[in-house]
Amino acid sequence: MTSPPLEPVVLIVDDNEKNLKLTRDVLRAAGFVTLDAASGAEAITLAAEHLPDLVLLDLRLPDMSGAEVARELRDRKRTQGIPVVALSALRRSEDSDALHAAGFAGYLEKPISVAAFPDQVRSYCVRGASTPAAGKRPG
Repeated sequence: MTSPPLEPVVLIVDDNEKNLKLTRDVLRAAGFVTLDAASGAEAITLAAEHLPDLVLLDLRLPDMSGAEVARELRDRKRTQGIPVVALSALRRSEDSDALHAAGFAGYLEKPISVAAFPDQVRSYCVRGASTPAAGKRPG
């Protein structure tokens, strides 16, 4: 039996393959373990199955909005402790209360800064360290 990875596990949810690949490649190069989803439904399933340390969630998905996905993750007992960070090309609106109300722990804007991005992501993983999902890894 293999032991679980010690690196943070991040679920990246984006329907744009180029954005997904860039995000995945930058995080893997920085030592993260990544999981990929291209839809909200797939993200919810993977989050419940693998309990990642963090979900990076695009706000515009083909099947549901990022806010709907974040609310669904927050409302499910198994995934409610996983921090969800919006990752979007949309400028953060003045209505950041709506993002918070949907269950987002934060917001990162695309295009990402390749140099700064891993540390930005890691800061959310550290914040999530006290959540029930922390320490759980894909098996």
